[in-house]
Amino acid sequence: MRNKVFLRIKEHERLLWALVMALLPPVVCLMTCLFQGRTPADAYLPASEWNDELIYYKMVEGVVKFGYPQGYFGFNESHSVFLSFAAWSPLLVWPWVLWGLLFGWNLYSPFICNTLLLSLAVFLFVWLVRPTRRQKGILAVLFVAFTPFSRYMLSGMPEIICFSMVIVALALGISYLEKERGLTLAALFILTVLMTLMRPYLIVFMLLPLYCLAKKYKWRGIAVDLVIVAVTAAGYAVIKKYFSAEYFLPLFKTEFVDAFRYSGIWGGIKNLVYQLLVKSKEYFSILAEGWISGLAAGAYFAGFWLIFLLLLIQTVKSIRKKERKQVCFYGWLALCFLAIWAALLLMYKPFEGSKHLITFIAAGIFAISLMETRFYKKMIVTAAVFVYLYAILGQVHPYDYQIPYREPELVEAAASWQKIFCDEMELQREHTPDFDNVLIWTLYDYDTEDGSQNMTPWQYLYGLPAGFGINCCYPDYVTGHFEELQSRYLVVIPGGGVEEFMTERGIEPLAEQDDMLLYRLR
Repeated sequence: MRNKVFLRIKEHERLLWALVMALLPPVVCLMTCLFQGRTPADAYLPASEWNDELIYYKMVEGVVKFGYPQGYFGFNESHSVFLSFAAWSPLLVWPWVLWGLLFGWNLYSPFICNTLLLSLAVFLFVWLVRPTRRQKGILAVLFVAFTPFSRYMLSGMPEIICFSMVIVALALGISYLEKERGLTLAALFILTVLMTLMRPYLIVFMLLPLYCLAKKYKWRGIAVDLVIVAVTAAGYAVIKKYFSAEYFLPLFKTEFVDAFRYSGIWGGIKNLVYQLLVKSKEYFSILAEGWISGLAAGAYFAGFWLIFLLLLIQTVKSIRKKERKQVCFYGWLALCFLAIWAALLLMYKPFEGSKHLITFIAAGIFAISLMETRFYKKMIVTAAVFVYLYAILGQVHPYDYQIPYREPELVEAAASWQKIFCDEMELQREHTPDFDNVLIWTLYDYDTEDGSQNMTPWQYLYGLPAGFGINCCYPDYVTGHFEELQSRYLVVIPGGGVEEFMTERGIEPLAEQDDMLLYRLR
């Protein structure tokens, strides 16, 4: 009898291990909250200080309830050509939209969906890759040490969606290198195309399937590769041009491209090298600051470079041992890291760009768990660095690491404003999307007495009726273009220049509290 039970367990060992490892994200999330004296049920999205989450949340809410937001999302009254999405690709939040359509959408939906997505990714990784018990143990240790996993699971940012898709891409890549199945390669292509349409820099993960197809089918494979890349690039260009609103400033810097246009190929190359060297100095100074004081951007740079160096070392070892599959896998990842670092130097600002490296760190954790080890040196060093940077020094900069928990005062104020919004704001359903369904959120304003800059409490805007669009504007844009404003509603802080501007014109607020005023502009 015992032998039969043992045999049955052995038959299903792969499935059992995948299910056990899939529990890692919710368990880590729970333990993190308990360590802080709270539970995941205490997490409260409006308590977060990341205002991008508001846009993502309300945009998904509009899609779930109406098919698309009924008002425009944008910046300084920008808006997409078609429909009503914000500056980012709307495909970035497709799992949340699917979740909302199936199970409804509320303030806890992103938390639950994020956690289950990451669990599914871990399950598929273990199922497809079949790591050894030692490798699963290393993965568990590194997963626990990387505290941003918990923070982003309990957030309204789409990073967990990116983490999950990249982890599955790694699993498919390893599976194809082992068995070279056509369906696996096709799945990897589909996934990486979708990832690129979500965030364009994720095209670097398409390098492996492009290489594999070219290797297998030679010139025919190269031709198909070119078609796939061209169609993917065209797809993202269409999304960016027609379905995304303009941000305050361009999201990507492209000056290095202009150098090729005006100075020729040789002049462009010299400028490119110069830019890389100059920007590298700036970024490594931020890295040093992160290592010393815990500055989040620098801490992400440090974690990124640690994993990058480990990938390079493993790639060189694999080349020496002539392990082709290992060279392909670790070389692929190292090349991805190098490409995103170059893109970061040339196209992003340091602090805004640093968060994009978190996806690569998450991927690197799963790659490190598969490296050969005898004395667990890589695991120990990596886990120690993670704990130092993100758990210990992270306490110095809680803005980037602290899970948002509900506080009675905020919950009460948010409920009060939700009632005001529902009573005073009317959603128009004809000829949508329309500026009648748009509220201008002044990002900040200057106190008229002491000149200090104060942020508008945008956390209350989660209470806007579903379907309304939010246009984030600078205060000088509102006052300087007041006669041309198209949006119907406006929120500002009391005692600021915009309130003074409205008072001078005899415009009274629809509603006011101690920390925010609501106006109807027309």
